[in-house]
Amino acid sequence: MLLILCTAISCKEKSVVEESTAEFIPYTPKIEGPALVVLGTLQDAGSPHIACKKECCKNLFDTPDATRKVVSLGLVFDGKTYLFEATPDISTQVKLLQRMASSEKELPDGIFLTHAHIGHYTGLMYFGREATNADKIPVYTMPRMKEYLETNGPWSQLVDLQNITLRELSHREKVELSSQVEVVPFLVPHRDEYSETVGYIIEAFGNKIVFIPDIDKWEKWERSIVEIIEEVDYAFLDATFYSGEEINTRDISEIPHPFIIESIALFDSLPASEKKKIHFIHFNHTNPVLDTSTTASKKVIEKGYRLARYGQIINL
Repeated sequence: MLLILCTAISCKEKSVVEESTAEFIPYTPKIEGPALVVLGTLQDAGSPHIACKKECCKNLFDTPDATRKVVSLGLVFDGKTYLFEATPDISTQVKLLQRMASSEKELPDGIFLTHAHIGHYTGLMYFGREATNADKIPVYTMPRMKEYLETNGPWSQLVDLQNITLRELSHREKVELSSQVEVVPFLVPHRDEYSETVGYIIEAFGNKIVFIPDIDKWEKWERSIVEIIEEVDYAFLDATFYSGEEINTRDISEIPHPFIIESIALFDSLPASEKKKIHFIHFNHTNPVLDTSTTASKKVIEKGYRLARYGQIINL
């Protein structure tokens, strides 16, 4: 039996997958009006992770989980679709969004990028002539990211052949997609080897969503994440690692992110109405919350927070 459960999500939300098992269900609900869709929840390298020998990947090499996609959000309104991030999983993510929106167009009306780490922009390659040979897909980027794409192959070929059209963003300057939808980028501290890193505020049909899939640590930012949570209706926040204990093969200082346990400590004094806005996202393959049966996953839910799930729909 096909199930669409609303466990740990509001009555405005749905999910393609059952919350308790994360089992893939070959069913695509139709979006009747404007909506935000979770198209992926994982860190850049996905799951199973390349060369992973840990227990968290062991079975996934033989039996892949179709719900494990790299982090991305989709926005649907007025017959249009937009992506936030161009991931290595973009082919299936675009198809899911197109089917949900019952759109006649296979490709999105625009893509907003956060930064130049592999999980967040490399899906652009599929718009090239080796694949779709797309025609002028609008790609919204900050100035350094724009220059990076224009001056480095193979991305520059996408620009030269007009497979994509780059549209420059500015810190805290809104982009109006319609009279009822606007997107505002804002800079956040992160490892900016090739580009800036931004988060986004999406204001749509009276709803306000913040999306910050990557940031170093909350205390390194000049803005208060608590104040931002107060201003929005939904907050999709970086939760790459549950704690530092899960990483024992890398120097954790080289890949700083807010641990979930740190975020929970920071948000602990918030009322329940604020905590339920928070949807943790961008999970590393080692993160125990990927398994809904773990103590870590249950603790997050019991404390009033939410874990973003593939196929989750927020009706706007």
